[in-house]
Amino acid sequence: MTRTVIESKTKTVVIGFDEPFCVIGERINPSGRSKLNAELEAGDFSTVEKDALEQVACGAMVLDVNSGAVFKNKMAEDPRYADNNFVEPPLMRELVRRVQAITDVPLCIDSSVTGAIEAALEVVEGRPLINSTTGEDEKMEAILPLVAKYKLPVVAISNDETGISEDPDVRFEVARKIVQRAADHGIPAHDIVVDPLVMPVGAMATAGQQVFALVRRLREELGVNTTCGASNISFGLPHRHGVNAAFLPMAIGAGMTSAIMNPVRPVEMEAIRAANFLMNHDPNGGEWIRFSRILEQVEAGVPFAEASAAAAAAGGSGRRRRRA
Repeated sequence: MTRTVIESKTKTVVIGFDEPFCVIGERINPSGRSKLNAELEAGDFSTVEKDALEQVACGAMVLDVNSGAVFKNKMAEDPRYADNNFVEPPLMRELVRRVQAITDVPLCIDSSVTGAIEAALEVVEGRPLINSTTGEDEKMEAILPLVAKYKLPVVAISNDETGISEDPDVRFEVARKIVQRAADHGIPAHDIVVDPLVMPVGAMATAGQQVFALVRRLREELGVNTTCGASNISFGLPHRHGVNAAFLPMAIGAGMTSAIMNPVRPVEMEAIRAANFLMNHDPNGGEWIRFSRILEQVEAGVPFAEASAAAAAAGGSGRRRRRA
């Protein structure tokens, strides 16, 4: 059975067909977040630290750390800041240090800049997930040797030099190519987590059906775990969280094993907890019962992150007693 192992210094997370769905927190990412961009440019990591703690409290099992910032003010003063190869490596190194200093969950190192990934590997503790490679030959030859050298798992995104195909068969073949090329580097299929690419259902009516069919094929024919940017499915739609909350259990039922998503949304996390229970990945419904108590607090007016953090603090000793 396929098991992708991700580790911090003290904690292990397994992504697998018979494991609870792995929630990878997406919020440590300056893309599209002008306030966070400005803070990082000023050397302020307070929002990063807040987001890290909040996501873990709400149920993130892994934290995605993305260094794709744009430093507009510094760029005007020094043209080197227009180059991501200059900006991202030192920023990524500091982001990883800051996040792992305050949390014990494994990390997903997320950058399109190979130097930023290398910088993260200088300071990261444990066995992170590398996000990502595509099916482009140049990209694979930059990332796969690095993944093989450190014996790490990697996210494989199903696009190549031709872009993102609307044909799911083409996206499957790109994934197959990455898996085969990885094998040439000695990287086993269980260390590849394929992102089949979720299209917005508002723009493509069959987007959900495509993903569900692709996930089944990837699991059955390639034997790989899968992930996605879950919120892509609802892009451009009203009440996006409702669409996401419907999509996630359907994807889990099709065999998807993880998602990069915002865990600070009770409706999506409720859907995942229920899906884990229904898929028999929550023995005796223990996690569902624990989560239901958090929802009761939310219904009483307590913020979700606060209720989740309080439940985690109160439940840690209880879980140890049950193991004993």
